[in-house]
Order: sequence, then C-alpha cells, then structure tokens
Amino acid sequence: MQFGIFSVADITPDPTTGAVPTERERIRGVVEKAKLAEEVGLDVFAVGEHHNPPFVTSSPTTTLGFVAAKTERLLLSTATTLITTNDPVKIAEDYAMLQHLADGRVDLVMGRGNTGPVYPWFGQDIRQGIELAVENYHLLRRLWTEDVVDWEGEFRTPLQRFTSTPRPLDGVPPFVWHGSIRSPQIAEQAAYYGDGFFHNNIFWPIRHTKQMVEFYRQRFEHYGHGTADQAIVGLGGQFFARERSQDAVREFRPYFDNAPVYGHGPSMEDFTRETPLTVGSPDQVIERYLAMRDHVGDYQRQLFLVDHAGLPHKTAMEQIEILGTKIVPVLRRELDALRPAHVPDAPTHASLVAARDAALAAEGEQPYSDAYRFGTGDNWTGLTAEGGEQARRQAALRELREQRRLAGSAAGRETAAREAAEKGNGHE
Repeated sequence: MQFGIFSVADITPDPTTGAVPTERERIRGVVEKAKLAEEVGLDVFAVGEHHNPPFVTSSPTTTLGFVAAKTERLLLSTATTLITTNDPVKIAEDYAMLQHLADGRVDLVMGRGNTGPVYPWFGQDIRQGIELAVENYHLLRRLWTEDVVDWEGEFRTPLQRFTSTPRPLDGVPPFVWHGSIRSPQIAEQAAYYGDGFFHNNIFWPIRHTKQMVEFYRQRFEHYGHGTADQAIVGLGGQFFARERSQDAVREFRPYFDNAPVYGHGPSMEDFTRETPLTVGSPDQVIERYLAMRDHVGDYQRQLFLVDHAGLPHKTAMEQIEILGTKIVPVLRRELDALRPAHVPDAPTHASLVAARDAALAAEGEQPYSDAYRFGTGDNWTGLTAEGGEQARRQAALRELREQRRLAGSAAGRETAAREAAEKGNGHE
C-alpha cells in the first residue's frame, strides 16, 4: 500500500503568532516537505492545483519537476489536475515531459477542483463541468496512446494530424486517478476506463465515502476490469499528532478554530468524530486509519494533508517525521497483512510497462521500441515509414483490446447513467 502527503500550499496566517509566510517561503517549504517525505520512508508526494489566492500551487508540473531533481524514489502526483479548465493537449505534453524527467515516477489525479470562478478565468462554463471532464479526458487518453490524432469535439478547436510531444515514457502514459468528492459521474468515468478512483474525503463523513467507493467498485466490475475488490482506490486524510493526545489537542485547537476551510463551524470534537481528521497520539491515528479498511475495503493509497491551517513550517515537518517513523510503518504492516493476494497494489510505471509487454507477447506482437519514429527537418507532423507501421499495428491492437474489453459497454453506460440518476440524491 502507498502512503504519502499532499499539499495545497495555502498561505494562511498562524493564528497563534499572526505570522504570514511569503510566497517564496511557502513554495520552498513545499519542496522541503517533499524531500523529508522521501527521507522518512513515505511513497507519494502530491500537490494541488489552484489559480487564486491564498494558494501558490498554480503550476504543479513545475513544482514536481523541481522535486524530481531533489529526490530519487518518491512517486510524484497531484492532489488535483484540473481536467476541466486545462487544455488536454497541454496536460498530455506537461505530464509526459515530467515522466521523462522523473524516470517514470509520476501519476496524477484528475479533478474538477472546488473553485467555481476558475471556469470563466479559463474560458469555460461551470455548468458544463461534467461534460468537460468527460470529453477532455477522452482526448487526453488518445493523445497519450495514439501517435497522430485527428479530433473534433465540443469544447476545443479541432486537431488535424496532431502529435503530442514528448511521447509518454516507454510508450506508457502516467496512471490516472479520477478525484471526486460527490459526483457519481466521475466515479463512473474512472470505472469505465479501469482507472483509479481517489476520494479526498477530508471534509466528509465516512458513510458518504463508503457510498462513493462502493459505487465505483460496482461499476469497475461491471466494465470487466476485475472483481469489485480489485478496483484501485485512494483516500485522503488529515491528522495532528503528539506523543500525548492532550498535547496534540491543545496545540492544534487554535489552528482548527481559525482555519479558513473549517474554522468557526463545528467543534474540533464534532469534526474529528464525523471526518477523517484525527487529533491525538500516533496510536490513535493508527487505530483510526486501520479502521478505514472496514468501511471501504482494501485500498491502495492513503494521502495525508499535513501543512494546512497556518501551521508553521517547523510544525508541519515534525508531523511528516511522526507520520513516516511512527504511524506509517504500523499501518503498512497491518494493512498489507490483511490484504488478500488477489487485490493488486497501486499501479506504477514499472508495473504498467510490464503489463504492456506481457500483452504484446501474448498477442504475438513485436516488443515495444522507443526508437524515434518521426520525420525530421520540417515543421509538420510525420511518422517515418517504419515507425508509422509500428504505430498503426499498436493502435489497431489497442483498439481490438478495447473492443473486447468493453463489448456491450454502450448498454452499460446507459445503465450507469440511469443508476447514477437514481442514486443522485444519495451521492449528492
């Protein structure tokens, strides 16, 4: 199981001192937290995407590219990549570039975000958020899996013989998680493609998380990707820990009470009872997150938010140290021991490459070659004859697999839409 941290890099005053970090301090602090995450044995570091104050995470790939140069093992991801307001062409290019720079240590969470005004800022209509997510992701997949793409859709200008560069590392795109808190349509999308589903449930009761994950698992099995318990699930979380629980409660309370995201609302006790926020000793955090499996089944990734609400950089670093040395080793040991053998790990670049190579061998196809297969010397896309034939064979093979895997999927999608509508009230 993968464990890690994520940051949205908010600039929030420290309610105990009034200190406000500069943008530079906050950005450099995010990098230091990522480096420490690797040092203490965590698996994943993720950063969100926002385009408004008080956040400074407008360019995740720039941040993660810098982190890649400072780390060796850490898997780099996003808490959200805005599939609705980013151009799929730019997403395809940026994350393939990051793949190459990070030697494959990249995946990403696609989401619609939680800031309504971002839609008009980037020329889109929030009322079409779901439609944008569906169409843009379909195009993104094609840009990553087809060397030359002809495209015409509703939300962007057409593409004619377009090649996204660089091509994905080893011919395998980054693994995608679809992130949603309350939209069953996004869980449906994740299930349809056999991708991961990430429920960042940090503000939601576990009963809602359970409902969303169960819906995704059912649809994952419906589309023939495996049994429901083999679906790829990730959860968000947050904690504040000290050796003595009373010290944790005393220290964190002013940050909770004044935090822009949940301050001046429910009490900290009510919030920790209803949501994954856990304030106490390391043992209490361990007990709380071991219990997540009882609600959502065996899952593959657990990320924690640790640097929010104006917590000083030093304090956040202490929390990462506690997470990596006292909490995660126990969670990893206990949860891995409970997981059945048929439930997979979270995909990595290495595992995806191995699966692709096995599929090519099973079909009697030539092994994948990363030899450059495009014409040079002009300003127009063109495959070389040899590379073009290989690309056509591989595209045809992908299409055949897709047809076999999703036979009858049109009827399945109609069923899914009907079920989503019927369950809409339950999923909010």
